[in-house]
Amino acid sequence: MPGDEPKPVTRALRAAVDGEPGAAEDLLPLVYKELRSLARARLKRLPPGQTLQPTALVHEAYLRVVGKDDPGWDGRGHFFAAAARAMRDILVEQARRKMALKRGGDRCRVDYDKADPAIAPPSEDILAVDEAVKRLEEDDPRKGEIVNLRYFARLTAAETAEALGVSVGTIEREWRYIRAWLESQLRPRR
Repeated sequence: MPGDEPKPVTRALRAAVDGEPGAAEDLLPLVYKELRSLARARLKRLPPGQTLQPTALVHEAYLRVVGKDDPGWDGRGHFFAAAARAMRDILVEQARRKMALKRGGDRCRVDYDKADPAIAPPSEDILAVDEAVKRLEEDDPRKGEIVNLRYFARLTAAETAEALGVSVGTIEREWRYIRAWLESQLRPRR
């Protein structure tokens, strides 16, 4: 049947997993726009003064994901989960580098042309999120994978359910729990 033909991304992923020459190069144009959108969303949540651009984040993440010996992707969801995890790791590494004493430690970079000292912009502390997700993964690896797929890869509940082989209802229920748990972990202590 014509409707049974795999989509181009799925075909390219299968070819890359099978080790076909040139498959990785064929895959990038098919997923680039979506990966760039994912990178832009990740970077938008970080505080001002970031030097990493979406294009660089996409390329670095892509090299990490495709450069593995046996990526073991089982479809689109797993590929984007791996890409999201790579982006998360890159952002965490960059945050740690910036926190190093030789880079100014805990000092904040301020653009004086745009600074408004009366109002602090909301920012997502990527290191705190990473630590919380690691604790969650230790307690329940599937919940950690749901975070990677929903939050970092921006997959829908249906796409996440398909990637993990569970029902949409299970993903929605666990996602509600995960969001509440992460909020409690990231809430400032008084």
